[in-house]
Amino acid sequence: MNPELIEQNVNRLLGAMVGAATTAMVAVGDQLGLYRALADGGPATPAELAGRTGTTPRYVKEWLSQQTAAGFVTYAALDGRYTLPAEAAAVLAVDASPAFLAGGATITRGWFAGIDQLTEAFRTGRGIPWDQQNPAVFEGTERFFRPGYAANLTTEWIPALPGVAERLAAGGRVADVGCGHGAAAILLARAYPQASIHGYDFHDRSIEVARQRAAEAGLADRIRFETLDATSYPTDGFDLICLLDTLHDLGDPAAALAHARKALTADGTVLVVEPHAADDYVTNLAAPLAALSYAASTFQCTPAALAQPGGVALGAQAGPAVVHQLATEAGFSRFRQVTGNPVNIVLELRP
Repeated sequence: MNPELIEQNVNRLLGAMVGAATTAMVAVGDQLGLYRALADGGPATPAELAGRTGTTPRYVKEWLSQQTAAGFVTYAALDGRYTLPAEAAAVLAVDASPAFLAGGATITRGWFAGIDQLTEAFRTGRGIPWDQQNPAVFEGTERFFRPGYAANLTTEWIPALPGVAERLAAGGRVADVGCGHGAAAILLARAYPQASIHGYDFHDRSIEVARQRAAEAGLADRIRFETLDATSYPTDGFDLICLLDTLHDLGDPAAALAHARKALTADGTVLVVEPHAADDYVTNLAAPLAALSYAASTFQCTPAALAQPGGVALGAQAGPAVVHQLATEAGFSRFRQVTGNPVNIVLELRP
């Protein structure tokens, strides 16, 4: 064997372990409000930060040391204080920031907790129903995607669909299919006060959370959330149907698109947002986020799809050509890739 290649793999795994350990520390800091307190209150000693957060200095010192070693926090030896720079705060402390990622780190908590059931699924070939995932997966999925939706959904993606924003502003009807905790539906209700917003998801607990979030936002009378799957919601004429990071998680994506085609008005639009992927497998393997995307697909997307009727399991890196083929078979005559970013591709389907 080549000793240099062995060393490369050792270093590769050590780097992965550092990343996993740091992600765990990010989840701790997020849960305890350590980042927010450091960002809002300014530089602090461990005792000062502990006082702000109701924690104990000894634990806080170790956490701060790890975060400094990881490069997120800086340390001033002269006064013993730690600082969270504004650029790090945008990623770790400010929920409203488009760059906020600390919330998404909670996904990995759920993945680690679900390793035993995943390895069993490898042996049996059976899926893992969404409601059997660890609750951290539900929270982390929402918090990972919410900043992107807040930054793009009503400001870039919908305005890029000809005539759609105008129709919603005039009182159009919207279906958010696979709505999860309702983050996108709430954004739509705020941006288009005259529109009728409907959120559908097959997960009872997610619908309960979505209703609670809508009530907290003062929008409970403007958004209707129902426990219905992608082939059972009403087909009585929607101007816009959103499938946001949902299609590849479905056991029968073809049936979901066929149902959406029936549920649209004659000139309606389906907005499909999928994980960023190319149509070529080798290209996907070389992408910067490939390791994360395929991990998400292994822990969440593929098991969820295999647990549903159809069991197609597109996976998180299916690519736009697959969606195009499914859309054509479902009766859509127009398909367009509207835009994209490092996390998502945005697709427009029309009858």
